[in-house]
Amino acid sequence: MTKKILIVGGVAGGASAAARLRRIDETAQIIMFERDQFISFANCGLPYHIGGEIEDRNALLVQTPESMHARFNIDIRIQSEVVDIDAQAKQVSVHRLDTGERYQESYDELILSPGAKPIMPPIPGIDLASVFSLRNIPDMDRIIHKLDIDAPRSAVVIGGGFIGIEMAEALVHRKVETTLIELSNQVMPPIDAEMAVPLHQEMRRNGTQLILGDALEAITESSDNELTLTLRSGRELKTDMLIMAIGVTPENQLAKTAGLALGQRGGIQVDKQMRTSVEHIWAVGDAIEVAHFVTGSHAQIPLAGPANRQGRIVADNIFGMASEYKDTLGTGICKVFNLAAASTGANEKQLLAEQKPFQKVYLHAADHAGYYPDARQIHLKLLFQPTDGRILGAQAVGEKGVDKRIDVLATAIRAGLTVFDLEEFELCYAPPFGSAKDIINQAGFVASNALRGSHDICQADALPQGDDVQVLDVRSASEISAHGSIEGAINIPLDQLRQNLQRLPKDKTWVTLCAVGLRGYVAQRMLVQHGYSVLNMTGGYTSYLMAQQVGR
Repeated sequence: MTKKILIVGGVAGGASAAARLRRIDETAQIIMFERDQFISFANCGLPYHIGGEIEDRNALLVQTPESMHARFNIDIRIQSEVVDIDAQAKQVSVHRLDTGERYQESYDELILSPGAKPIMPPIPGIDLASVFSLRNIPDMDRIIHKLDIDAPRSAVVIGGGFIGIEMAEALVHRKVETTLIELSNQVMPPIDAEMAVPLHQEMRRNGTQLILGDALEAITESSDNELTLTLRSGRELKTDMLIMAIGVTPENQLAKTAGLALGQRGGIQVDKQMRTSVEHIWAVGDAIEVAHFVTGSHAQIPLAGPANRQGRIVADNIFGMASEYKDTLGTGICKVFNLAAASTGANEKQLLAEQKPFQKVYLHAADHAGYYPDARQIHLKLLFQPTDGRILGAQAVGEKGVDKRIDVLATAIRAGLTVFDLEEFELCYAPPFGSAKDIINQAGFVASNALRGSHDICQADALPQGDDVQVLDVRSASEISAHGSIEGAINIPLDQLRQNLQRLPKDKTWVTLCAVGLRGYVAQRMLVQHGYSVLNMTGGYTSYLMAQQVGR
C-alpha cells in the first residue's frame, strides 16, 4: 500500500527525511510544506555571506523546490504554513501565505521539522526596523540590505554564542564598528570560561568591543534612526543597527495545539525512533528535545549534523527498518577570526551543575612538530571520570588543528574509550601535520599518570593555600622576566634543580610550575624521588593566566 507522508519544514531534518524516504520507496507520496521560499539552505553559512567570505548567495541553496522535485519527486509546497493537526482524523490544516487559501491534507505519517526560532525578549523597542535576527535567508537579505543601503557605521550584537560571534566577525569584515554584549562572563557557552579567554583576546585584537556580564534592557530610536541601547548596568550605547543573537527556542506551537508531549526544555518529546507521544506523528531537528550522550540529561542542541541523522532515522522507521538515535554529544566548532574553538561531550559547567564527579587536565602544545615552520599552539582541556578514566568531554582553542583533535575525542567518547586508550592512539605523523607524540597522546599520558598516582596535579583555579605551600617556578629567569610568575614563587630553573635541593625544605607542599606543565612534571618526578611532597600545576603558567583572566 502506498504511504502518504507529510513533512512540515525543510532544511536539515525535513529535507534529509524527504530524500531518505524517496530512496527507500519510489512509490510513496511525499509532500513537504515550508513557510517561506527556501526548503534546504546552508543556514550555518548565512553569516559568512553577510561578511563576504561566501560571495555567491546561490551557493547557500542546497536544494531548490525545483531541483528537489526533479531529483526526488517530492511535492514541495512553499509559502504554505501548517497551522493545525487533527491527529484523530490524521489530517493537517494548511494556510497558503501567498493567496490566503486554507485547506486540509490527510496523511498516513506526519513528520514535524519546524526548527527553532531566535529568542526575542519582550523589551521596549525590540520591534524597531533597525533591530535584526538571523535565522533564514530572508533575515540575511534584510541585514545585507541594511549594510548596503544605509551603510551603518556601528552595530551591536547581543549574545556571544555561535551566531553572535559569527555575526560580530562578519560586521567587522564589513568595516562596521562592532560591539558584542553578553550576559555571562564569557562568549561561546559550550566551552568553559577559562577556555574562552583566548577568544576574548582575539575578538578585541580584531576590533570587536566586548561587554561581558551585562544585558540589554531597552531600545529607543531617535529621529535620525540612531538607536540608543540601555543596559542593565545603566550604561547607554548609541548604534546604527542591532543584531539579536541570544539563542533559539524550539518552534513548538504546532506541537502544543496537537497535544504532543513537550520535554523539560520546551522541545517536542520523542523516543529513540523519533516518535512523538501521538501515533503516526514523528519529529526531528531543532524542535525536539534530546538526551545528552554523556550526562543523560535533557538537552536542546540545535545542530545540523544531529538533525540530518534524525531525518534518516525517522525515514527508516516509517518503512519498518529499525533505526535508533543514540543521543547527542553536542560536538561543535566556531571560527573566531583567526582562531577556532571546538568542544564535544560535557563541559565542566554541566558536570558541576549535575554533581557528576570528574577530573581535568590542560595541555598547551603545538599543532605539528615545533621545528617545522608555522607551528601554532592548541589549548586543550580534557575532562574524564576519576574512577575509570572514561572520557567525558573536551574543548580546544587554536589557529590550526583544533577540528582534528576534537573529532578524534568525539569519536573516543562515542566509543566509550578512556584516557588510557588515548596513550595508545596511532595518529598521522609527519612534521607538517603533527608530532610523534600528538597532543591527543600527550593528554592521555598526563591524565593516565594522574589516575595511576604517578603525577599528582593541582588546578590553576584551585591553587593550594597556606604557610606550608610553596610554588616552585622551574622556568628560566628570562621567561619569568618576560611573562611574569605567581606572586611569592621561588625560581630555580629545571636544569639547576638537582644542584639546589638544599634550598627546598621538606616540611612544605611544593607546587611545581612551568609554561605548560611538562617541565613542572619533570621537576615533580625528580623531587618526589628525593622525598618531597609535590603537586604539578596542570597546564602550567599558561593555564594560570587563563584562569586569572576569566570574565575579562
